[in-house]
Amino acid sequence: MIPAPTPPNEAERIAALYSLLILDTPPEQRFDSIVEFASREFDAPIALISLLDHERQWFKSAVGLGSVCETSRDVSFCGHAIMRGDIMVVPDALQDARFADNPLVTGSPGIRFYAGAPLLLPNGYALGTLCVIDTQPRDFDATDMAILSTLRQLVVQQLTGTEAAGE
Repeated sequence: MIPAPTPPNEAERIAALYSLLILDTPPEQRFDSIVEFASREFDAPIALISLLDHERQWFKSAVGLGSVCETSRDVSFCGHAIMRGDIMVVPDALQDARFADNPLVTGSPGIRFYAGAPLLLPNGYALGTLCVIDTQPRDFDATDMAILSTLRQLVVQQLTGTEAAGE
């Protein structure tokens, strides 16, 4: 497993995340609706809004993980995804050196496919991802990328009350 690097603007990114006062808040339908739609649209058993804190990734909304509401940051796919501006797609985690021996791949929930769209604030900070996950390898085409990008923009709008970066 290759741990994700820390963004160069980590202190500012964390401050921006904390300023939203969203961490550890109860479920909200406005976020749950987006995650439920993503799960159905992509026929994915798992979909998440994941926010990356210092030591953990916390799920504001989740489908398919039962009562799990966070994992350690060092095993997160999200930590890798926030390092990019575009959507990160891992067609088969067992074939990717970053994740092949990750406990989320080798154990429960058995991640094979991951597509994560960084949640970019208007100031450019990536707070986490909207992601879809499958237990089977799969492809993700240009239409899928466009749909996930649009859903990501909806999440950012709900988080901030503003338009997403790049709009």
